[in-house]
Amino acid sequence: MERRTLLAAGGGALVALGAGWSLTRPDAETGLLPGAANAQAADGALPTVIEMSQGNPDAAVEVVEYASFTCPHCAAFHANQYQSLKANYIDTGKINFIYREVYFDRPGLWASLIARCTDTPEFFFGVSEVIYERQSDWLGSGDPATIVQDLRTLAKTAGLDDATLDACLSDGAKAESLYTWYQANAEKDGITSTPSFLINNQKYSNMAYDEFANVLDEKLG
Repeated sequence: MERRTLLAAGGGALVALGAGWSLTRPDAETGLLPGAANAQAADGALPTVIEMSQGNPDAAVEVVEYASFTCPHCAAFHANQYQSLKANYIDTGKINFIYREVYFDRPGLWASLIARCTDTPEFFFGVSEVIYERQSDWLGSGDPATIVQDLRTLAKTAGLDDATLDACLSDGAKAESLYTWYQANAEKDGITSTPSFLINNQKYSNMAYDEFANVLDEKLG
């Protein structure tokens, strides 16, 4: 389980998250590309964040995963326990599974902006799986510009073109909305580490698959 400090509240932290590494290196102070959109919509409202879910929305058991795309323990969970959960509980319609991002750092937000580029669960979960599978590859350099370029290359294998990626990675209003959403979720549900889970609103830490299955079976009755 990863216990890194969650990104702090406030405008300064949000600006530091900046989404605009898509074309060139960003401004050293703001973290944004020159001219990258970082404003609210004309009416002052931020874009609505779409809840990414799969499985049966009417199921009696709801599982919410809180995870970060830069968290190694989350990558391990998705390579192992998640695959069995998907086969035995999600795809069979026994549970409703919701994924909510946690942002420890800017690369986690950039990966999220790419996964949410089409704002459809099918694309999100498909790309998320590849992001986790190749986490050490795109994150390994430690250089922000290289990280974004590697994420772009990964996204192109999922069918996104440069123009679409430019728009997604420069969408400051969406980045701000995601950050605000994550912060409210983490505070409401007491999320301090990843991966963490809410199973019918009861919080659990990372578990082996057998333990996870026992909890689900008990709640399913």
